[in-house]
Amino acid sequence: IYLQGAGNDYIGKGMNGGKIVIVPRTQGEKFSCGGNTCLYGATGGTLFVAGNVGERFCVRNSGAIAVVEGTGDHPCEYMTGGVVVILGKTGVNFGAGMTGGMAFVYDESHELIDNLNQELIGARRIDTDESDEERHFIKKLLQEYVDETASKKAQYILDNFRHTLRDFWIVRPKDLANAPLNPMEGD
Repeated sequence: IYLQGAGNDYIGKGMNGGKIVIVPRTQGEKFSCGGNTCLYGATGGTLFVAGNVGERFCVRNSGAIAVVEGTGDHPCEYMTGGVVVILGKTGVNFGAGMTGGMAFVYDESHELIDNLNQELIGARRIDTDESDEERHFIKKLLQEYVDETASKKAQYILDNFRHTLRDFWIVRPKDLANAPLNPMEGD
């Protein structure tokens, strides 16, 4: 599904495959292109939103891959699998109850650590020698996202990857912090 404009709440609820791409018409960079609770309970598929989404993004995600440019509060709550990429600000209570999957967050405002619910999750930078696999994965996924959405923000990140990489975090459950990258695994 390709949508030019904005979607409402529950985009991709229960999604099990396919691809949803949402791009704004002329609303500008800070426009919300998706509502609340997108990808609730998703088990597969891909969601690309060239803009922000609302609260409770990817709650109970167990296998979908998503790229967005910002979220409201409570993103990645109770997530058990899949991959989420957020290219901007996140709300508070990030990753509460997250037991699987991973999130890559581009944190140019340096606020992510304060927004994490650190009971079950931890964050680490991906500009280290041990993060080659993660860097390759995120670069490839961002290129696909740019190809589908023409996102200026993602293109800037790719064009300046050696520099912008310093502002990326990978967020995972603490007991999986050193597990190999396998975005297709989920409960």
